[in-house]
Amino acid sequence: MDRIFNFSAGPSMLPLEVLEEAARDMTNYKGSGMSVMEMSHRSKVYDDIIKEAEKDLRELMDIPENYKVLFLQGGASTQFSAVPLNLMVNGKADYIVSGQFSKKAFSEAKKYGDAKCIASSEASNYTEVPVISKDDIRPDADYLHICFNNTIYGTKFSYVPETGDIPLVCDMSSCILSEPVDVKKYGLIYAGAQKNMAPAGLTVVIVREDLIGKASPQIPVMLDYKIMADNDSMYNTPPCYAIYVAGLVYKWIKKIGGLKGMEEINKKKASILYDYLDSSDFYKSCAKKEFRSMMNVTFVTGNEELDKKFCSEAAAAGFVNLKGHRSVGGMRASIYNAMPIEGVEKLVEFMDNFAKNNK
Repeated sequence: MDRIFNFSAGPSMLPLEVLEEAARDMTNYKGSGMSVMEMSHRSKVYDDIIKEAEKDLRELMDIPENYKVLFLQGGASTQFSAVPLNLMVNGKADYIVSGQFSKKAFSEAKKYGDAKCIASSEASNYTEVPVISKDDIRPDADYLHICFNNTIYGTKFSYVPETGDIPLVCDMSSCILSEPVDVKKYGLIYAGAQKNMAPAGLTVVIVREDLIGKASPQIPVMLDYKIMADNDSMYNTPPCYAIYVAGLVYKWIKKIGGLKGMEEINKKKASILYDYLDSSDFYKSCAKKEFRSMMNVTFVTGNEELDKKFCSEAAAAGFVNLKGHRSVGGMRASIYNAMPIEGVEKLVEFMDNFAKNNK
């Protein structure tokens, strides 16, 4: 069977070139006689893999030397706890709630201190992102937390909040590596890898060094950034194979022009889909225009039965995982880095034919 166009919100498709290279290395990585799945994480061969991955990620994102890169486990959801446990030194943190995952992060932080939601777009079912100013942040907050791209609702921040001396913490799970990022504007960035980087199982944390080492002694050892940083992400066995695949993805992005090149491709894909939606009287885009995501495009027909029919016929035609999240309904096309332009073009062609046949 030929490969289909997978619009899953995550785990999502990986670049075919990366999958083919991983397949060639599957049983014998570079003459080692082993798969990466089998080798010791303490071996010289694997040490080269993880160090090369970190080096390439640092180059791609232009990560300053005073930031640590951690390859961890537990998904971004584990960071909902790890962030306040490591950073809520004075017991206060502010949150912007722009979707389900930032709401979960906020709920988790309330267990550990005075977490305050300073802005929320829940009243509009997260069709927009709250816009705040520096004055909205408590001056004694330990950090401000945001989720930059909201996978479920198809929205993203159109700005980076100005926080002054207060560290900005950002969940970038569904948009990391999709465009250039000024890492210096953030105290900490975290991301689950299963959308734009690697298979599920790996979480990347990029954290400024001065924020490390202030956690309570009672923090679980596996959540302590200092312990993980001091052990080069090797306190225990890391998600070895996912890190290896992430390294291949980093090289793939570098080859196509780095994050600037990736951004150009992603903007083109998003424009093809949004331009069609804006010109259609059959489909309606869910997110407000100024906050539209470049990674997750949500839309509806306005008829639940038609939405179901669309998803069913799309799957039969080779366009899978287009069903929207239950809180939004309709459809969601996740067009992460690995989705080729051809996939979006063919989806729009299918959408147009479906509209003509169902008016």
